[in-house]
Amino acid sequence: MRRTTVIRTGLSALLLLGTWATAGITPATAASPTAEAPASADAPASAGLLSAMQKDLGLTKSQATARLAAEKTATAVEGKARQAAGSTYGGSWFTPDTGKLTVAVTSDRNADAVRATGATIRLVKNSARQLDTVKERLDALDAPTGVSGWRVDPKSNQVVVSVVAAQKNDNDVRDFVTRALKTGPVTVEEIAEAPRTTAAGTVGGDPYYTGNVRCSIGFSVHGGFVTAGHCGQTGAAVRGWDNSAIGNFQGSSFPGNDYAWVNVANGWWTVPVVLGWGTVSDQLVRGSNEAPVGASICRSGSTTHWHCGNVQAKNVTVNYSQGTVYSLTQTSVCVEGGDSGGAYISGDQAQGVTSGGSGNCTAGGQSIYQPIKPILSRYGLTLHTA
Repeated sequence: MRRTTVIRTGLSALLLLGTWATAGITPATAASPTAEAPASADAPASAGLLSAMQKDLGLTKSQATARLAAEKTATAVEGKARQAAGSTYGGSWFTPDTGKLTVAVTSDRNADAVRATGATIRLVKNSARQLDTVKERLDALDAPTGVSGWRVDPKSNQVVVSVVAAQKNDNDVRDFVTRALKTGPVTVEEIAEAPRTTAAGTVGGDPYYTGNVRCSIGFSVHGGFVTAGHCGQTGAAVRGWDNSAIGNFQGSSFPGNDYAWVNVANGWWTVPVVLGWGTVSDQLVRGSNEAPVGASICRSGSTTHWHCGNVQAKNVTVNYSQGTVYSLTQTSVCVEGGDSGGAYISGDQAQGVTSGGSGNCTAGGQSIYQPIKPILSRYGLTLHTA
């Protein structure tokens, strides 16, 4: 039997973040008769997920339910609003206080069409295309370690460069900032520490192992699962929580990107589930619609288990010590070593896999994930959904 270091409910006595093993265990004997049922297709979320949102986001149950409903609407509106805005599109974000999606536009030429989608309007100077161009110029620069990364920020309508406060006066950092400011609408923020990847050496706990590294499974795809690229190179063997062989890394990219996928064999197979680790019921995965900036998001990982927060920024470049990674998403969810590769989910929609972060889950921190759609596209994979 699997080591029970954490009490789990529902399928979690049986499931390993999208896979489960057949060591004499069957669903009938592993499922708890008192386990909380997962959310139905019509329900916004399970009671456990709503409870976690209340704890991590400071919401009441009714507020959490209303927020999920509003975020689902905003996710559906975002694509239509962007199309309506056309070349005037300057970015978008969800505002929890209003429950609305705000779309930045550079002129009111298409404003009526954007409002007709249900979004609110903010006039800005720079289009999303212009901001992306500025970020691409920064992506072409060599950054010192004191510069932790940069991202497009639609709310400020600028590209934000993050500098480690203790290294802001370093000559290389100051030189980079000077060059960055010349590329266009750029602003600089100071942060306490740089993000780091969150793989860990082999210690106790669940998930999967490759060499002497422990990481976390992300989402099941047909034929395997996706995870972080920095966890293993193509061809590396992968072992499960019971040390039995699962498969091998079929593809891996890091740095530049931070994604990989592993095939499953040897008696393992996939299921469309993210572990709730006893904090919430195991969550079914029903799709991969991308949540907007400002939306709530939760994460499952093998070290710190289940935590929730908000999407803070997209199209983020992170300057890890191992190399630069592009097009990541930043959140207010904490992570720690060993959480790498784990699943980010918004409602029942897969969002991405853990790349890294700063801080921890005791004092608080931020995290970065690799969006899932580029992984599926790169390797021609199909997400396993309920």
